[in-house]
Amino acid sequence: MTSLQLNQPVISGGSRSYSREAWQKGYRSLPQEYDYWIDEIEGQIPPDLHGTLFRNGPGLLEVNEQRIHHPFDGDGMICSIAFQNGRAHFRNRFVQTQGFLEEKQAGKILYRGVFGTQKPGGWLANLFDSRLKNIANTHVIYWGGKLLALWEAAEPHRLDPATLDTWGLDYLDGVLQPGSAFAAHPRIDPACELDDGKPCLVNFSIKPGLSTTITIYELNSAGRVVRQHAHAVPGFAFIHDFAITPNYCIFFQAPMSFNPLPYVLGWRSAGQCLQFLSQRPTQAIVIPRHGSDPVQIIPIEAGFVFHHANAFEQDGFLYVDSIGYASLSSVEPEQDYREVNFEAIDPGQLWRFQFDLNTGKLVQRQLIESRCCEFPAMHPDRVGRSYRYAFMGAAHNPEGNAPLQAILKLDMETGERHLWSAAPHGFVSEPIFVPRSTHPDAAEDDGWLLTLVFNGEKERSDVVILDARDLNLVARLHLKHHVPYGLHGSFTNQCFIS
Repeated sequence: MTSLQLNQPVISGGSRSYSREAWQKGYRSLPQEYDYWIDEIEGQIPPDLHGTLFRNGPGLLEVNEQRIHHPFDGDGMICSIAFQNGRAHFRNRFVQTQGFLEEKQAGKILYRGVFGTQKPGGWLANLFDSRLKNIANTHVIYWGGKLLALWEAAEPHRLDPATLDTWGLDYLDGVLQPGSAFAAHPRIDPACELDDGKPCLVNFSIKPGLSTTITIYELNSAGRVVRQHAHAVPGFAFIHDFAITPNYCIFFQAPMSFNPLPYVLGWRSAGQCLQFLSQRPTQAIVIPRHGSDPVQIIPIEAGFVFHHANAFEQDGFLYVDSIGYASLSSVEPEQDYREVNFEAIDPGQLWRFQFDLNTGKLVQRQLIESRCCEFPAMHPDRVGRSYRYAFMGAAHNPEGNAPLQAILKLDMETGERHLWSAAPHGFVSEPIFVPRSTHPDAAEDDGWLLTLVFNGEKERSDVVILDARDLNLVARLHLKHHVPYGLHGSFTNQCFIS
């Protein structure tokens, strides 16, 4: 079943659903910081939608007209949309990292970026410079009374949840050391047995090399690290996300090689020194969360995964649902990310992997959703458990690769699909599922989906609220400006309005 935006032209399956020029406009910086009530609204904000949506992403894509080579190198900007009594308030602030402030003062790029940004002056200016700027641009989460902006290669930044003012680096009460990594894709176990059934946050860090050290952190609801363990796995690992079950953390280690010489000599960034080795298998790394059982490494068909939808244990098997790509596209020095040829790149698709941990083998690899999709989401109470509904950003057309213009709902039991599309002018962000009720008998899809949609024709962004049961449009909140394409976000039931 398909649900399309009202008064929106339907695009035939064989034609392009978007304008490249309209899509490119979403990659403009937003240097201004705003603070206002949203008054231009289509539909009605549900009066029982109460809390704050936090979003993170690169808000600054140039420094004094010097362009950032890749958006992943852009400085982090937090947006908050606070919902209260049928109204909504918008605020955005840049994370005041040390590097952000230094470059603002200097008026030029002072740090090399992981994904291609170089300091002006050619290779001599970048020679032997391996300093990293903590750009705090990937995720933002409210946990244990702290609002944390995350970037996976460094420590979190703590922010004021009401004003978004930056309070500084947070070392998790001394657990992290200066320069330590804390990944940007934590998972929340809704009912951890070791915490008396209370939620706990599970995250990790990666220390790559000839062998890679993966450290697991588990934080209780008060925000304290209550469990921590490290594991060495063979080979170089480039990992953004992972999945959890009550008993395991699961990582997919793509077959990658890293040649540091061009990076050290200032010719290329670190990300441009990665090479995908399609002739080698990807490794599924299964790390027990509790106890002393050994780590299992299981080979699967070569591919790359940025994001996992979920994982669960059932009938003696471990299942992992992931957005898989045939390979990882390279980031070349001469490329312009705004000129990407979508049609020449394989799309991300949702796959299910079934593992038998008794034999240490992959049992089955099954394609669940062939439509180009990314940023999977689900009901927070089903994280690490069997689940029925998956929500994700998707392409408008059912085939081929394209920008994300739609929200897709997939029923894992029946195979039924709902699609809400913002095409041809709209481009969606990661959907966030907000339960309507905390009652244990509430339906798994009883809630709302929140997403930011950039309108390339009007060059403004909207906060869109969809009914998760049928993807019907509940409300569209028109912002006064655009928000550059972001990465990840989260929702808390606490409403923060300064």
